[in-house]
Amino acid sequence: MLEFVQRHGSSVIGVLSGFDRLLFRGTLRRIANAAGLSSFLSHTGVLLKDFGKHSEKLTEQVKEASLAAAKEAGRPVRYLCNPSVRKEDIARDIARRDGISNGLICVLSAVEPCHSFEIHRDRAAKRLVLRSHQRRCLHLYHYLIHPQLGFLHARVQTWLPFNVSVCLNGREWLSRQMDAAGLGYRRRDNCFTDLQDAARAQALMDEQLTTDWRPLLDGILARAHPAHAQRFGPASPYPIDPYWSVQQSEWATDVMFKSPQLLAGLYPRLVRQGMEALGSRDVLRFLGKRVPEGQSAHPNFNGQVITDLKQRPQGMRVKHAVNDNSVKMYDKQGSVLRVETTINQTREFKVFRGTEANPKDKRFRPLRKGVADLHRRAQVSQASNLRYLESMAAVESGTTLGQSLTPLCCPVKRDALTARALRPFDADDMNLLAAVGGGEFAINGFRNRDIREQLFGPDNPKDPAATRRRAGQVTRKLRMLRAHGVIRKVPRTHRYLLSDKGKQLVTLLSAAKNADAKRLTAAA
Repeated sequence: MLEFVQRHGSSVIGVLSGFDRLLFRGTLRRIANAAGLSSFLSHTGVLLKDFGKHSEKLTEQVKEASLAAAKEAGRPVRYLCNPSVRKEDIARDIARRDGISNGLICVLSAVEPCHSFEIHRDRAAKRLVLRSHQRRCLHLYHYLIHPQLGFLHARVQTWLPFNVSVCLNGREWLSRQMDAAGLGYRRRDNCFTDLQDAARAQALMDEQLTTDWRPLLDGILARAHPAHAQRFGPASPYPIDPYWSVQQSEWATDVMFKSPQLLAGLYPRLVRQGMEALGSRDVLRFLGKRVPEGQSAHPNFNGQVITDLKQRPQGMRVKHAVNDNSVKMYDKQGSVLRVETTINQTREFKVFRGTEANPKDKRFRPLRKGVADLHRRAQVSQASNLRYLESMAAVESGTTLGQSLTPLCCPVKRDALTARALRPFDADDMNLLAAVGGGEFAINGFRNRDIREQLFGPDNPKDPAATRRRAGQVTRKLRMLRAHGVIRKVPRTHRYLLSDKGKQLVTLLSAAKNADAKRLTAAA
């Protein structure tokens, strides 16, 4: 990201990274499966033949308790015949109409699909059994303005197992943080187009990651679902704490430009880079997948990589998806370039942790949806955004590939020695640049031996003379790259790393190569 910002530094106001949309889910895990719910019914003395009537009774209690606060406050309760309408727009219209700046706005209800249970006859065993089942039931949407989080909603399922969802927005939350800190900003929708102090705003957004989520979400649950404490609270006969997980997270990195005209001049090139230059290998790498050198995907990968381009109300959007996770880019509110990673399937990533049974047995395990792993989810999302922006750093406003390569195609002097011009599209130099630009050397750098193996294959221990000749050839090639500023030596080691100029060159050549490959494929 820093390379992208440095390249367009004169046009950029600042950068802001953090959560956009967060969708939490509160699950009563002890009754979220057939065996657990059967145990609950047995504990409360309810026979399976009475399950339907008992569930209806519980549903009425949940609805009555959930709507009581709205009726007492005189807030509207509205039933929606069409559950697909944008409920948020309705709630915001009501808030503007009634001048609501804190507390409950309204309660919207709609019949929607849900996960629940039903009774079946097991004719072989000659008894009734409880089975998981998809059905439809009434859901209550509590829209409110939270004193800390701002505008959000809590969705209550009024049928067993009474799942609850809470949806909030990190940008909405940040605006309240900046109001409290006295920081000025310009906001449009869920996007900031200007910030008085971008560094302090980023520090406030980073504070969101230190939140103790459970008591915060439990407080929202108590407001939207008061019957939970009576039926499953600590003082109830069958206490169950909700397990809070994140069903979907959107982590956005916003690059704020000084004017819409500056972004408009650059964005078409970024879109072309995303559509033409980025292949499945790049997209998999963005989302944390390991891809062997020379292959478009890992042999064990059996998913699907999709790239598409759509015109959205917010702007032109480029989206790259791997299974149910994605990274996308779009111009938002005219002057903001947003790169956003959305995670639905956390098990695609790893986290170093223990287990619930043995917290001390720490190793890399699949990332969980629980709020305990939310900090790690933020890390992998930020890494995805940075990798994507790094790939966009090769795009220069108004600069062609030939213009970018011209300085490298001339001889240069270093330490009184003249190095020949680079020939980026010559087979030998192209192989050399591909070797030094390999992803396996990005962190620890490369040695003469590493490049020797890339160009000539493994050394033959029975022919040391050939090994010395190859080493000498690679030494001269590396000296040439150092003279052009493509690589730099790691101090006090025999290793080298790509310089910023080298990263730009490798990215440009990779983009040109991918674009040529796509054109050849289309022509075929």
